[in-house]
Amino acid sequence: MKLNTSNLSKIASLAKIITPNYDRDQVRQGIVHIGVGGFHRAHLALYIEKLLNLGANQDWGICGVGLLAQDSAMQQMLVEQDFLYTLVELQDTDDTETQIIGSIGDFILADQEKNRLIDKLLSDDTKIVSLTITEGGYCIDDSTGEFDPSIAQIQQDLNNPQNPNTIFGYLTLALKKRKEAGQKAFTIMSCDNLPHNGDITKKVLLSFSRLIDPQLSEWIAHNVSFPNSMVDRITPATSADHKRFLLEKTGIEDSWPVVCEPFTQWVVEDNFCNGRPDFEKVGVQFTDNVGAFEAMKIGLLNGSHLMLACTGILLGYEFAHQTMQDSSLRRYVRQFMDNDVTPRLDEIVGVDFEEYKNTLIFRFANVEICDQLLRIASDSCAKYPKFILPTLQWLIAHNKPLDRIALMTAAWIKCVTGALNGDTAIPNIVDPKQDVLVQAVSKDSKTVENFLAIEDVFGSHIAQNPQFVELVTLKLEQIETLGMKEALVLTVSC
Repeated sequence: MKLNTSNLSKIASLAKIITPNYDRDQVRQGIVHIGVGGFHRAHLALYIEKLLNLGANQDWGICGVGLLAQDSAMQQMLVEQDFLYTLVELQDTDDTETQIIGSIGDFILADQEKNRLIDKLLSDDTKIVSLTITEGGYCIDDSTGEFDPSIAQIQQDLNNPQNPNTIFGYLTLALKKRKEAGQKAFTIMSCDNLPHNGDITKKVLLSFSRLIDPQLSEWIAHNVSFPNSMVDRITPATSADHKRFLLEKTGIEDSWPVVCEPFTQWVVEDNFCNGRPDFEKVGVQFTDNVGAFEAMKIGLLNGSHLMLACTGILLGYEFAHQTMQDSSLRRYVRQFMDNDVTPRLDEIVGVDFEEYKNTLIFRFANVEICDQLLRIASDSCAKYPKFILPTLQWLIAHNKPLDRIALMTAAWIKCVTGALNGDTAIPNIVDPKQDVLVQAVSKDSKTVENFLAIEDVFGSHIAQNPQFVELVTLKLEQIETLGMKEALVLTVSC
């Protein structure tokens, strides 16, 4: 059965398939979401779906938006399936849960429907604009923590604010028009893995809009809300095997289903300027202490993810669960959690760090997820400053051992040099700044020094730390002479 509205009643009759129990035609789109990928469809869209299935919050459906030309594939799939898709929660038991999600009701492809997107942002129905634009999409110079207006696309929007192409250009134009029309502003809610993601979104938008219209920037500062949030759910890229699994298990033919782990968490500030869904009814946690949750999750989960990905790739592994089956690598990750990250975290009332870390190891080991290491390691230039660098800086400041992060950094360098030298045994890690990485490692013989001197990734002080430079150099030599496995064993035995 192809997934579409006409087949929905047949699908609903299948055992263990959850389908929308509400009238989708009556749902208004109060949320415009920028960046509809797997994570959004497994997280925010699911929370809205749960609310709609409770028979409430009919004003909070979702209109998806794609800013990139390649987003046309997502739009085409959603249109062909009447904006329905399948969400499959995979686990190591027979309790796999399959649900048809209908909370997305429309999709706008910005480069082809610019006016329709602007009209949508101006609609009185639109009360929240949410974002999953990746860690690198916020135009922040990681060496300074400030907005970087020199980016070519940003310059284009600054010079032509009536014809935007970036998310911050669209938001600024829409808010300007809402201000002029006397409309209420909308909340801008980041759902990306960034420390203080709401604060960063606010900083970038205020900086961008100030360069266009200082008075508008002031109005945005006083009228738009930017809640900080912590989002968590492991969602691998959908593969042909996932589609085949769904078809064989249920008979449902879905062009782009989403697979994810059973675990999901969302902690958010209750800071919305134009109303919000009743998220608390479906498990969202509201708190004034999002920062502590963010530091815990980004340090322990995202940091560990990047650590196991870069080292696991050199060990020849393809998926995250394989790294947890390697006793040395599993020990390495747990040592990083226990000795490097946990000591710098603030206590959180009601949260047991030991239990949380045990849960993470269990989640990483989920065989059914098959989370690709290349997906986890992709865009490392944007991830390292957020997920690893704060821990590294804390360790240096407190004179703690740096061996584990040095090994991961050396493994990353080896991945870059391996791809550069055409080593087919080392798969290429996709990174928008690949040219910068390659240039650093091919300058001269000082590979480590040049690599650590990339300020966008490491800041201005890491390359000046002789202990870390020496350790990364040593770990890289061990990887190249003894092999990754022996270098790992030596590190966990320190």
